[in-house]
Amino acid sequence: MSSSPLQKQPSKLFYRIGEVSRLTGLEPYVLRYWETEFPQIKPDKGNSKQRLYSKKDLDTILQIKHLLYKEGFTISGARKKLNSRGEQDVGAVIASAKKELLEILEILK
Repeated sequence: MSSSPLQKQPSKLFYRIGEVSRLTGLEPYVLRYWETEFPQIKPDKGNSKQRLYSKKDLDTILQIKHLLYKEGFTISGARKKLNSRGEQDVGAVIASAKKELLEILEILK
């Protein structure tokens, strides 16, 4: 996924559903359905009641698309994979912090 279609677009704060659809190659109804299946996708709805997707939402959508269409995951499997990535990130941060604290403790001794 090194050549993301988002890299060719100007950086914006928010994208409307039509723009996300064009950038990702997914139909709007698929995006709306994925919102119900993946809690990681949380578009804002302003006063205009239109969905406004952030850059993080777009990245998540592209990850989901890759998992489902390229790697053959089911929706449930893709959801678990995305959740486990978050857990791994937290675990890595905790391990790094623990290592640094032990180093500080050794210095203080």
